[in-house]
Amino acid sequence: MPLVVAGVNHRTASIETREKLAFSSSEHAPVLAELRSWPSVGEAALLSTCNRTEVYLIDSEDTSSGGVRELFSKRLGEDASPYLYIRHDREAAAHLFKVTSGLDSMILGEAQIQGQVQDAWENSRETTGAALNRLFQHAQLVGSRVRAETGIGRGAASVSSAAVQLAKKIFGSLNGRRAMVLGAGDVAAIALECLRSEGVRVGIVANRTYDRADALARVHGAVAMHYDECWENLPTVDILVCSTASQRPMVGVQHVVPAMRSRGDRPLCILDIALPRDVEANVGELENVFLYDLDDLRAVAASNLDERKEDVPAAERIIAGEVERYWSWIAGLAAVPVVTEFRSQMDRVREEELASALRRIDGLTVEQVKGFESFSRSLMNKFLHEPSVRLREAAANGRGLGVVDAARYLFALEPESVTPPDHGDES
Repeated sequence: MPLVVAGVNHRTASIETREKLAFSSSEHAPVLAELRSWPSVGEAALLSTCNRTEVYLIDSEDTSSGGVRELFSKRLGEDASPYLYIRHDREAAAHLFKVTSGLDSMILGEAQIQGQVQDAWENSRETTGAALNRLFQHAQLVGSRVRAETGIGRGAASVSSAAVQLAKKIFGSLNGRRAMVLGAGDVAAIALECLRSEGVRVGIVANRTYDRADALARVHGAVAMHYDECWENLPTVDILVCSTASQRPMVGVQHVVPAMRSRGDRPLCILDIALPRDVEANVGELENVFLYDLDDLRAVAASNLDERKEDVPAAERIIAGEVERYWSWIAGLAAVPVVTEFRSQMDRVREEELASALRRIDGLTVEQVKGFESFSRSLMNKFLHEPSVRLREAAANGRGLGVVDAARYLFALEPESVTPPDHGDES
């Protein structure tokens, strides 16, 4: 049951490449349906965040890598191979566990990714099965263990808080500054909290859906607006935070130039923490406009890594142990069909023999018949318990194929044409 992960992230691809490969929420279902339609793919999940796009597959023939490469290349408009990483089996499981634990994030230890992985799993439930469901459940356990048992998450920055640190480079102290936020999702909410902790007054929350903007604005004492109403207020703010789910830029030169004319020499800091990006790149060329996007957070990320890298080995040890636990469970699945078939066949034999015995005994009461039935079932379960346990253990310990094949042969669980493997002369 080969496990495959293929994707791109902030280490392998620039923001220009990542935003082309990002999937909106409305695209998840058709992409997953396409992945699941491939002949050898039994399960599929999709994870798409600001810093990564990854697909997780259970591929019985391990032939999906080429298909994923073609899928990504078609979307990118060029060969995606230089940006793509592909990992298999234990390495694939370890990768997801590192992602969920924040070890593979741009901001080491950031906690938001754990919720994003959970959301990705929930959004993929139509195309996942036992193996990927267990993998994503296990990933949540691993992420929680790493944060509880190591210092990796203590005081860790988020993307939003890192962006606010960049704003401080422009203004020094942010106390008394005024901000406007485009977007009303989780990232925007965290950005608002970070700004307020630095003494920033959040004046406006703008969103496509007014009710969502209003709910977030009320919490922070701000004014809610639709996107098309907010631009006349741009001259009054010092910081513009952009975190929408739009698939095209929301902020262009035509929005910013009029605001800059009425600002005098006051700088405007724009923090674009959306993917795809909300702000057209040429906005950053305007005088007194300081535009930062996700890739500009690398300096903050490097500083965070220096402070927290001593926690990484302990986190990696937890992950390594949990990978083996998960993989033992996966390996044990090889024995499940044999154990099921074995017990089913033995139960048929039990029923036949019990019926034959009861026909030879006259005068039994209903209670006595029930007693014989219970005795026969209990005896069968006693006989089958140890072989069933041993089959599962053998599979989990990597000796599954030989033992499982032998069990199939010994108990005639295969067609008569099947013969046992030749292991040589045993004399």
